[in-house]
Amino acid sequence: MNYGKKSVSKKRNSLISRTAMMGKRAHVSLIRVLFVVLITICVVIGCTGIGAFRGIIDNAPDVNDIDISPLGYATFLYDGDGNQLRKLTAPSSNRLPVSIDQIPVDLQHAVVAIEDERFYEHNGIDVRGILRAFVKNLSSGNLSEGASTITQQLLKNNVFTNWTQESTWLERFTRKIQEQYLAVEIEKKINNKNVILENYLNTINLGAGTYGVQAAARKYFNKDVWNLNLSECTTLAGITQNPTQYNPIEHPEANAKRRKEVLDHMIDQGYITQEQYDQVINDDVYSEIQAAQVLNEETDNTVYSYFEDELIDQVVNDLMNIKGYTRTQAQNLVYSGGLSIYTTQDASIQKILDEEYADPSNYPDYVQYALDYALTVQNPDGEEINYSKEMLRLYFQNEDPEFDLLFDSQEEGQSYVDRYKEAVLADGGTVVAERVSFAPQPQSSMSVIDQHTGYVKAIIGGRGEKTASLTLNRATDTTRQPGSTFKVLSTYAPALNEKGMTLATTFEDEPYNYPDGSPVNNVSKSYGGTTTIRQAIQNSINVVAVKCLEEVTPELGLQYLDNFGFTTLAHGTEADRDADGTVWTDANLPMALGGLTHGVTNVELCAAYAAIANNGNYIEPIYYTKILDHNGNVLIEKNSAGRSVIKESTAWLLTSAMEDVVNKGTGTACQLDNMTVAGKTGTTDAYNDLWFVGYTPYYTCAVWSGFDNNEKLPEDARNFHKNLWKKVMTRIHEGLPDKDFDMPASVEKISICEETGLLPRAGCPVITEYFDIGDVPTDYCDQHFYESDDTMEEHTTEEATFELSPTPDPNNPDGDNTGDNTGDNTGDNTGDNTGDNTGDNTGDNTGDNTGDNTGDNTGGDDGGGDNTGGDDGGGDTGGGDDGGSAEE
Repeated sequence: MNYGKKSVSKKRNSLISRTAMMGKRAHVSLIRVLFVVLITICVVIGCTGIGAFRGIIDNAPDVNDIDISPLGYATFLYDGDGNQLRKLTAPSSNRLPVSIDQIPVDLQHAVVAIEDERFYEHNGIDVRGILRAFVKNLSSGNLSEGASTITQQLLKNNVFTNWTQESTWLERFTRKIQEQYLAVEIEKKINNKNVILENYLNTINLGAGTYGVQAAARKYFNKDVWNLNLSECTTLAGITQNPTQYNPIEHPEANAKRRKEVLDHMIDQGYITQEQYDQVINDDVYSEIQAAQVLNEETDNTVYSYFEDELIDQVVNDLMNIKGYTRTQAQNLVYSGGLSIYTTQDASIQKILDEEYADPSNYPDYVQYALDYALTVQNPDGEEINYSKEMLRLYFQNEDPEFDLLFDSQEEGQSYVDRYKEAVLADGGTVVAERVSFAPQPQSSMSVIDQHTGYVKAIIGGRGEKTASLTLNRATDTTRQPGSTFKVLSTYAPALNEKGMTLATTFEDEPYNYPDGSPVNNVSKSYGGTTTIRQAIQNSINVVAVKCLEEVTPELGLQYLDNFGFTTLAHGTEADRDADGTVWTDANLPMALGGLTHGVTNVELCAAYAAIANNGNYIEPIYYTKILDHNGNVLIEKNSAGRSVIKESTAWLLTSAMEDVVNKGTGTACQLDNMTVAGKTGTTDAYNDLWFVGYTPYYTCAVWSGFDNNEKLPEDARNFHKNLWKKVMTRIHEGLPDKDFDMPASVEKISICEETGLLPRAGCPVITEYFDIGDVPTDYCDQHFYESDDTMEEHTTEEATFELSPTPDPNNPDGDNTGDNTGDNTGDNTGDNTGDNTGDNTGDNTGDNTGDNTGDNTGGDDGGGDNTGGDDGGGDTGGGDDGGSAEE
């Protein structure tokens, strides 16, 4: 290096030169600027981060508003004796809450050991766990390791419920920050680890459709959680990380490996000893789980009963109408609200109905099967098209105009389904969904009500196996024509109650026409002359019913039907306008014979007769008594408050007449050996619908039979409904003391002239009859007296009511037709004895032919069994099967 004077001087000059100094200053200034910019960027980023963090925190739910308790609990149904009937759950609410004191300590420790080992130490977030997870994930190159605490998981499940829908890292990051913040805040607020752990253990998904440890214990071990041992506790704890993969029913090997991890953590953390560890490892808990599943399958029935179907509908509607919920809210509450619903069902009575309806011997030998079908197909263009059973029927009616969806076997029906589906898929479409079911025919439904309370004790909505929940319920959903059961309700009830008529009031049973000129047909095509209302009820005489309603007026009759609780009637309002613009009303004379626009349901008809049995007081059918919410508070409570429809005296008089129906009229097949019965038969014009509605001093029961497609019942299928009624009611009343219907003080029994219904004179055919004390006749008969003395001492007898009409043959009710006609005519001419003898003999000899020949045309109680009336003889001409008259 040159250190000469000249060289040194040159070097010094270069260092102190202006140019050098400027360059140096510029360099220093650039560094300073860059430093300042860097500091500014850091400050900006820091402030932005802090602002963003504060924004995330500020947008977090308020800790005072959040609820960490589980969002869904199972609802339970209980029968009238408080026994559990069913558990209702949504897919994520099969949860049975338990307190921390009911959860074994071993289960608590097992979950804490595997899920959050520092749970009892941290303040809601586990910093050590976060660092451990960060290092592990960084070294492994994936995000498989988590660090969420039990508190955070609880918040994720019960507060941040939409976390499964997160699609970006920003959404996940935001939720995670809020989750950690709230975890700290909620721990401060609650300050009780047991509360957090209790809610967590009641929340977690434990596979197989179970949520919470109690539901899981019931599912896997068929026992309550507080009875679980250490081995069972560690099995449950092993499920939490992946409920599907570690399901011990489906994947016992995977669960066993996970359970070992649980045990390893427990022994490392000092929760169990080595001896306990060894015992559990060698325990064959999975054989126990499989055995429990066998028991569960034997006791679990996932298909709701007909009663439960209707109950759920009632509860949902009441939550909407009484509590103001939307339908969605009401349904969520039923399936996820943890409700306790106490029903009116009597398990023993329901069992009787179920058993009798499952007995093939109670039905006709010849069985047909009705097809119910639905198909959804995606065509080659991606469009979804729905096909129904009606479309299938139209398809095959091109080949066979008589094709009616009824088959002699299910196999035959399936062959038509396969042919139709093949035709539909011919263009290359694919099946999206398909439903095929076959219902045995003829069908039947039944309901039983305690008339004193309105409690529905049992219902059954059809014969045959019930394969799905919330399906067609013929007891509550289907409307059918009621036939002559409506004579009592629409006509005779108002006649006796407010029109001054009595059971002794007479009408002429004679040829008669509706206002449009069409005839009112008795089943026999013959007429009985002077007939009392009692006789008309007993023998179901059509002409008398129509004449009586004409005096009562159809408008008043319809008003009474409304008061009897029917909700399916047409009133000539805008709501009754059909697609063609016709406005329908049932306020017409055919209503007397059950000729309605739509028909009635089984339960509503049963409830109407229950009102007569309940001294004239109607109570709307009640399916449950109260609903308790998840906390045990009463949400809705039902009572048996009703309304008076008819006087007590009217109810008893109708009951007395309907006792005659069962004892010697059209309902003799429904007599019970062990109980007094009153009731009424009903048959529509072409034998499409057959009914019997009867009651005892204890219960009211309605039974219906017919084809789902409204076809005519064959002759050998017109009595099985009565047999069902008798079998069911006989069993229901076993052990109950027989007793009469209590006659009220407002009813009086006196002797009257049979033909005029007035007080008798010498020469009158005398019978005894019951009257409301306000309607007792005061005038004397002016047709049958042969003495000058125009006064006669009134007399009363305790004998049974004298009856001119013959007793129908219960095995051949068609024989009543000619027998009644002959008996009545002869009786008029020759007196009481001749009437009885002639009626019986002629009925036996000629009844079959007359009844069979005329029954199909004009209906009648079971083959023309209504002596001269028949059920619903004006059906087709006056509205019967086709509905009521129309108003334009």
